[in-house]
Amino acid sequence: MKLNNFPEEIKPYIIPKAKGEMIYRCLGCDREFGIKKLLYTCPDCGQVLLIYDKNINLLKEISGETWRSIFDYRKMLTIPALKGIYRYHEFIGPVIPMDDVVYLGEGHTPVIKANTFLQEKTGLEFYFKNDGQNPSASFKDRGMASAFSYINFLVKKGFISDVLALCASTGDTSAAAALYAGYMNPNVKSAVLLPHKKVTPQQLSQPLGSGASVFEVPGVFDDCMKVVEVLSEKYNVALLNSKNAWRILGQESYSYEIAQDFEYDLKKKVIVVPIGNAGNITAVMSGFLKFFEAGIINTLPKILGVQSVHANPVYRYYLEPDVKKRKFIPMTVKLSVAQAAMIGNPVSMPRVIHLVDLYNRMSGKQNVFFIEVTEQAIMDWELLANRNGHIACTHGGESLAGLVEAKKKGVIKSDDSAVIDSTAHALKFSSFQQMYFEKRFPPEFKIKPDPKLVNLPVFIHPKDVKKVPAPGKPLTGDDFDMFVNRVSDEIATILDLKKV
Repeated sequence: MKLNNFPEEIKPYIIPKAKGEMIYRCLGCDREFGIKKLLYTCPDCGQVLLIYDKNINLLKEISGETWRSIFDYRKMLTIPALKGIYRYHEFIGPVIPMDDVVYLGEGHTPVIKANTFLQEKTGLEFYFKNDGQNPSASFKDRGMASAFSYINFLVKKGFISDVLALCASTGDTSAAAALYAGYMNPNVKSAVLLPHKKVTPQQLSQPLGSGASVFEVPGVFDDCMKVVEVLSEKYNVALLNSKNAWRILGQESYSYEIAQDFEYDLKKKVIVVPIGNAGNITAVMSGFLKFFEAGIINTLPKILGVQSVHANPVYRYYLEPDVKKRKFIPMTVKLSVAQAAMIGNPVSMPRVIHLVDLYNRMSGKQNVFFIEVTEQAIMDWELLANRNGHIACTHGGESLAGLVEAKKKGVIKSDDSAVIDSTAHALKFSSFQQMYFEKRFPPEFKIKPDPKLVNLPVFIHPKDVKKVPAPGKPLTGDDFDMFVNRVSDEIATILDLKKV
């Protein structure tokens, strides 16, 4: 739709202009820093940062009803910079000019309602938000679109040059960082650190294909992250993990999209997310808070964070009901099929603590909850979801398992409606599905395949058929007719087909 066709009263708002004053604010000492330099932690106290727009109160001068119209009309535009996460420009990166926005097709992933069978099985109405349909096949593209748009802005302004984008990853972050860095070639190069043999072959292939320098490091993600932190402290690199506050800003778009998809009515809604490095749950809370404070939504939805029993430091922290007695203790993780969540010392934990407190206070009640699930439940629910028309990754299975467990514990009510985050495409984790089907999970996963969920190919070669086709050696005549008819008969017998 062309801008000229929009109502006159909305036209001045549709194309955003770069404005605002954004700063880094330390969660430890409250010091503020400008954004002309790449920062990841406070130079004074070492605590993580959040980004604030010092003029954010100006957003409240526009009514919630007008904001809703702005976003709904922007949805009709064909301007690339506004087709992705920057549809919500004023809430994500108001200082970024439209010409600096890096858009690769990220954001606005579909929300798919579970079929009747799954709703009856869980006793709940729920939806999967398929973030695996982002360009690198995971939600990480949201944060990368923001981080690289900011880097593009700094490069064009002459504040930085010869950028090396660096990240530690369990797969998805590296794929996203390498993809966006590749798009910005030659101004940006990328390097990624992966835990050796802890990344699926599909995920490993992505940064390699995008031209990144890939380094495999002994240990787990937490070990890779420490190396990256040291590199970012000693050398001139752009750190692209969720320690980068611009990543958090981009991932807030997840909340904005859900609000818009449900016509800004979030009563009785539950948002279910896996925790991992805690950047995503941080962004989800922050996004809903911004929309709530601007009057765009009138209700803050319930937030449910899910962790595997093999990597559950956040869940353990919130087991203590007395806020004053809570103490965060990093843990040694065990192997998990939810690889991106296999993190024992989440970088964004200080942000979680800060925002959970704020979110609950703004809600006027406890509105953020944490739950743990078994590895068995993760795989079983992922496979069941995908048997019913979804493309859930293991983290989507983790989230669905968490929803079911939360309902058992009374955290979720039968009349609640949930949106589950399937953070990546199912194909990224197909090797776990294959291990399940072939019953070869190592004992430490504690996963016993359910025969009802196991599905393997059946090789059909009737014993009485001597001649079969082969590449370059087709059958003809009676031999071909016999082959086709006998194979058809065996398949019909296995499937118990009835003759017409």
